[in-house]
Amino acid sequence: MDTRVCRLYGERDIHVETQPVDAPEAGYVLVAIGAGGICGSDLHYYQDGGFGPIRVREPIILGHEAAGTIIEVGPGVPGLGTGDRVAINPSHPCGACKYCAEGLFNHCLNMRFLGSAMRMPHENGLFRDRVAVKAEQCFKVADTVSIGEAACSEPLSVCVHARSLAGDLSGKKVLVTGSGPIGALCVALAAEGGATEIVATDLQDAPLTVAGQMGATRTINVARDSDSLAAYGAEKGHFDVCFECTAAEPAIRSAIDTLRPQATLVQVGVAGDVTVPLNYIVSKEIVLKGTHRFHPEFGQAVELINTGAVNVRPIITQTFDLTDARDAFEIAGDRSAAVKVQLSFA
Repeated sequence: MDTRVCRLYGERDIHVETQPVDAPEAGYVLVAIGAGGICGSDLHYYQDGGFGPIRVREPIILGHEAAGTIIEVGPGVPGLGTGDRVAINPSHPCGACKYCAEGLFNHCLNMRFLGSAMRMPHENGLFRDRVAVKAEQCFKVADTVSIGEAACSEPLSVCVHARSLAGDLSGKKVLVTGSGPIGALCVALAAEGGATEIVATDLQDAPLTVAGQMGATRTINVARDSDSLAAYGAEKGHFDVCFECTAAEPAIRSAIDTLRPQATLVQVGVAGDVTVPLNYIVSKEIVLKGTHRFHPEFGQAVELINTGAVNVRPIITQTFDLTDARDAFEIAGDRSAAVKVQLSFA
């Protein structure tokens, strides 16, 4: 049996190729991928050949946000069968290192993450028609959920973990800086968590429209209306929690300016070194928390989608056939036009 794969060779050098796929081994299932989302890391690999110290050093199959249908089951797999629709968890902690022993699986020292160039050889990802994955990485999708929605489980997992670090959001005033896929999902989770006020910011109108559909009570285009956000800095600040999803220095500064004393800043976005106003963090007693990936949150995210508690449909702005992968990546890089771009493997 053959499968098409979406393989990156270097900056903007992406090809759809064909390679053999074997029957699933013991403990594995063979999944026919239906949809896969282009993540920010995929986009960095495509546009820049990597991000930070992580570089593409050999050809790699991209993709870690995917869902599909099981078409073959290997030996020793209980609870799953052919025809089951599943979301695939791309995270593979070793279970044996000191952090796994402490239950900090997202900090595993030997993490294998599908579609990642962190290790050599690289971990090939899920942008392919058929792929064998560990059965334990598969989470059943409700009949009412589209395969594209199910493929949003991974980015939603990131946001569920971020929300867990923010504490109870009931009755809270929440700021979300950056309204890309992660920011929009943070908006949705803040709304689901009972926040009474959710202000979302961005430099583009298209993602702000999506943030409004996801539950933001107000959206602000800070490229042309920065004063509206600055007004929240009066009397030492307004917001109880901020999910900072840009890692841009001006956004971090505005978040700190508009957070009230003893508020919590959850840093979701990642980038290189930036300058932060440390004096304000200290004088306002702001709690600054980083957030990294997920572990049990993947199953929680699938359940939120299965039950309809979080509607992810608004973030899916474009879908391209795998044969048009290059066009999909180009559109995904245009934040004025796209939020979440997905590939279809139908």
